[in-house]
Amino acid sequence: MAAAGLFRGFGGLVVAAALCCPMWAQEQAADGGVTYTRNEELLESVFIPMMPGAPFSLKLSAEWAKPMANGGTYTTANLRPIMRDSAGRIYQERWLMAPKGSSTASRMSWIQIADPVAHTFYECTPRQHVCELRTLKDSAALRLNPNGMRSGPLPNGQGFRMHEDLGKEFFAGVAVEHYRDTTTVHPGAMGNDLAMVTTREFRFSPALGFNLTSVLDTPSVGKQTFTVTEISTTEPDARYFQPPEGYRIVDYRKAAAPPE
Repeated sequence: MAAAGLFRGFGGLVVAAALCCPMWAQEQAADGGVTYTRNEELLESVFIPMMPGAPFSLKLSAEWAKPMANGGTYTTANLRPIMRDSAGRIYQERWLMAPKGSSTASRMSWIQIADPVAHTFYECTPRQHVCELRTLKDSAALRLNPNGMRSGPLPNGQGFRMHEDLGKEFFAGVAVEHYRDTTTVHPGAMGNDLAMVTTREFRFSPALGFNLTSVLDTPSVGKQTFTVTEISTTEPDARYFQPPEGYRIVDYRKAAAPPE
């Protein structure tokens, strides 16, 4: 089973079109994608900026439908909490993806706490009751740009992309802006015998700075769907933004510091 994302959800750059057409991708904050390690695929989750003055608590549903060689799909899923306080600190739990509809249960793999004020990042492992403490890189200013993709042809006539504004609406009681981005690569442009189409559809909240729904559908990796199932915009309990009680702290900041 693949874990549901790593540190990038706190502000790392994600190449928005890397699963389809890296030669035309622009680095920007985005939802979804895959990081490959030696042993597994790691699902990139939603991008949550460290944005002060906009607290919330939510539960995020994630589903990943991977294409199978016989034409079917294999779907895994999880449900996890994310919180942000008025200072911009972020608490989120990472849960392993489990086969959808099976008897295999998802379980929590990490607790992650990012503090842009103290410049600290904790990654805590429930099994070992250990929190690794590192310096948080300065990415607090990174924000989603819902109009980051512009309609027009790809270089050398190898395809085209379309950015659509689907209008304003409400989702889960929050005002959102609905968009769809489509990138089409013509046959033969990347060794493909048929056209390759990648779509990203999302509902962006300007007040909160992230997407309440986000669907990324790519030819090679499949369909990744992220949906906020419930949300509150009241201030979360301050205890969530400190290491869990009873966990041992391993401080890696001194080891990583450059020599004087």
